[in-house]
Amino acid sequence: MQEKISPDRTRGMNLISLFAKLFFSGREYSLIGLAKELGCSKQTVLSLVEELEQQHWIIIDSELRGGRRYYRMRKAGVGKARMALTDEELDVLLMCRAFTGHLLGRDQFDTAMSAIHKSRQMMDSSGGSEAGETDGWGAGLAGDAPFGIYRPGAIDYTPHQKHWHTLIEAMEKGRVCEITYRKVQDKKAKRSRIKPLKIFSHRENIYVHARYAKMPGELFKPAGYDPLLALHRIQSVEMTDTPFKPPTDYDFEKVFNQHFGIMKGRKFKVKAELTGWAAGYMAERRLSPDQKITRKRGGVMWFEFTATSEPEVINWVLSFGVEARLLEPVELVEKLKAQLVGVLDFYS
Repeated sequence: MQEKISPDRTRGMNLISLFAKLFFSGREYSLIGLAKELGCSKQTVLSLVEELEQQHWIIIDSELRGGRRYYRMRKAGVGKARMALTDEELDVLLMCRAFTGHLLGRDQFDTAMSAIHKSRQMMDSSGGSEAGETDGWGAGLAGDAPFGIYRPGAIDYTPHQKHWHTLIEAMEKGRVCEITYRKVQDKKAKRSRIKPLKIFSHRENIYVHARYAKMPGELFKPAGYDPLLALHRIQSVEMTDTPFKPPTDYDFEKVFNQHFGIMKGRKFKVKAELTGWAAGYMAERRLSPDQKITRKRGGVMWFEFTATSEPEVINWVLSFGVEARLLEPVELVEKLKAQLVGVLDFYS
């Protein structure tokens, strides 16, 4: 018998999760996306959808586009239910707000706080005015006291909220955006058109993964890569009337979460030797799904994984100082040696 993708989840749990996602979000979801989020097969999702449709008051619209099946729950005639969060659900919401507040920026933070206040007001255990007060941005409700965030070095995304909302709207409506973007090494910002595909966070930064689109009056030459844009370097965003369909060959998980390195170049194998605190630190983490750890004598560990970015591998090794040594690939070891020689020359 084939093993379940997520053996800890029962069919009932998946059924409730599917209903909650379709009913409360009001959004459209692909069959593949639902299977990934629920941790089950596409066949299981199809079966769950059929089970929901057996309830006479649930209507789920289904559409096949670009070779993919999409679902959306129709809410016509269904009144809004006044439902309160449980204590556990509210704790998780408070934790998520606390852990992401520095990324959201002031406006998004205030929106999150408003949602939490409303949820508190609906809970039987909160006595109206006891819902808590905000002590300023980052302090939050008295109820989120167990949670905090270390913010030094973080980027303030408050000035970029308008860009954030425009990109989200463009993704929801399937519209091309015209942007001005300035790279660190560029003297001036450049204009281009993009098809925004995903907004995600990585190490205190927010990125937009996209594909280039044709600029009016210009010959379009497909780029050999999909642009990865730092949100705070986008100077302007304008949603156009030009539509685009989400590419059927795009899979964010396969692009970013299969190999080490946010910059995506050629794939290569890495072997590094770690000792002391560095070995203990990395033993708790996974750099790629195929990572292999070999324990040697004296607390030495060999780490083998797949990467796509040479600069990030070098920076990763250097971050551990004398507790890490790059073993393979040989050509990258030589590049690392050259950097170390340059550093010594700089300080001599």
